[in-house]
Amino acid sequence: MSSTTELRAQSVTSAVNAAPVLGEAEFREFQAMIFAVAGIHMPASKRTMVAGRLSKRLKALEMGSYAEYWRHLKMNASEKQTAVDLLTTNETYFFREPRHFEFLRERILGERQRQGRFRLWSAACSSGEEAYTAAMVLSDTLGAGGWEILASDISTQVLEKARAGRYPLARTDRIPPESLKRHCLKGIGEAAGTLMVDPVLRARVEFRQINLNTRLPDVGLFDVIFLRNVMIYFNAETKQQIVARLQACLRPGGYLLIGHSETLNGFQNGLEAVAPSIYRKQK
Repeated sequence: MSSTTELRAQSVTSAVNAAPVLGEAEFREFQAMIFAVAGIHMPASKRTMVAGRLSKRLKALEMGSYAEYWRHLKMNASEKQTAVDLLTTNETYFFREPRHFEFLRERILGERQRQGRFRLWSAACSSGEEAYTAAMVLSDTLGAGGWEILASDISTQVLEKARAGRYPLARTDRIPPESLKRHCLKGIGEAAGTLMVDPVLRARVEFRQINLNTRLPDVGLFDVIFLRNVMIYFNAETKQQIVARLQACLRPGGYLLIGHSETLNGFQNGLEAVAPSIYRKQK
């Protein structure tokens, strides 16, 4: 009995010892990579998180160390994108920070004077809930035509989920009942327990991979840009550069909405604060 217990203990110890460890040098490599690609600063306190997320790839590729994975990543562009997908944080839900959507409906759309197509950009859309929430508001307020939404993210993985528009029912409890009924379909059979955004609404949202940390593609001008709960991961210089790029994509009088825990104090030249976390481009 004791010998069996001892063997089991030795087995557990060996397994623990065999698990790859993300050393400081390797962490600095991944830290520099995600900063160079996405402008995201990973402090030393995030080393355990980085190790945990990348360990999935080590296991899948049957690699014994993070150094080996780093060498593989440097020679493989698609693997580099996979690592970026794993390391970027993507937490969102429908009608998150609801005051923003109330402001969109009542103030921005309610006082709208400009004629022509209304354009909104969800600039860090993650798995799509923010963009689809905005689409529900625009559809309910402006009707079937006269508006469009661009939704973008650096992660190809979350963009695939966003385009599918399918979510667990547990993640849709913040959607108002009337919007749920009008814009969503409840899964049945194999899809039971899930909800899908109505295909008609889904077709109104264009999803694109865009890296806000580099020169932006020609996306045109927007009446509203959402950039929420993202800048907390950037240093001041990166934040200023990204805000300047997005500001150039706003129409005069257009609005930039950021997360409630964020601020543009010190580098919002040309943007006027009109409410907490809501800024307007000067006309």
